[in-house]
Amino acid sequence: MASILIADDESRISGFIDKGLRSAGFATRVATTGRQALDLALSGEFDLLVLDVNLPEMDGFAVLEGIRGSGSRMPVIMLTARVELHDTVAGLEGGADDYLGKPFRFDELVARIRLRMRRDEAAPTAELRHRDLTLDVRTRRADVAGVGVELSAREFALAEELVRNAGQVLSREQLLSRVWGYDFDPGSNVADVYIGYLRHKLGPERIETVRGVGYRLV
Repeated sequence: MASILIADDESRISGFIDKGLRSAGFATRVATTGRQALDLALSGEFDLLVLDVNLPEMDGFAVLEGIRGSGSRMPVIMLTARVELHDTVAGLEGGADDYLGKPFRFDELVARIRLRMRRDEAAPTAELRHRDLTLDVRTRRADVAGVGVELSAREFALAEELVRNAGQVLSREQLLSRVWGYDFDPGSNVADVYIGYLRHKLGPERIETVRGVGYRLV
């Protein structure tokens, strides 16, 4: 069963969409703030996001930027009363897959969701390789020397960022911005903690610490 994340702070709208999508055979969850939507979208638990632009804490454009900045290719349908041309263009150029203005017909929303998910399923598998490490960005599967390694969504996103920039030093600030999708306290050690997790799972010799700068995949 496909799982849909609905990000909308208007309970009347989110409840209507939630009930309708469940009746259409989808599993759903509702997020009522931008930060909650971003965290859930990056959890790896959902197949598609229905995203309202006008959200508290972070607006929909900021949420979308965080999702695409993390490397996630989750299909995103933006849903909003703001239907001016510049908003539509901004959403699509920011990485949205589709744009639907309020008010809308529910059957049209369902049709667009199914269309995006069919295209997502039909897309070719994309693999990233570095020596004996392979990451399948479609299935979120990691293999080391042909052996599968279980990674959380954040661990996978961090590994993907390191592989895409193999040999380059990435600062903690870059990792926080790209993997977690929004700014953390510069004094946070969350990136260091997750580097430790990856070293344990992928091999301690694989990730080098560049003292005072950051990390790189060697």
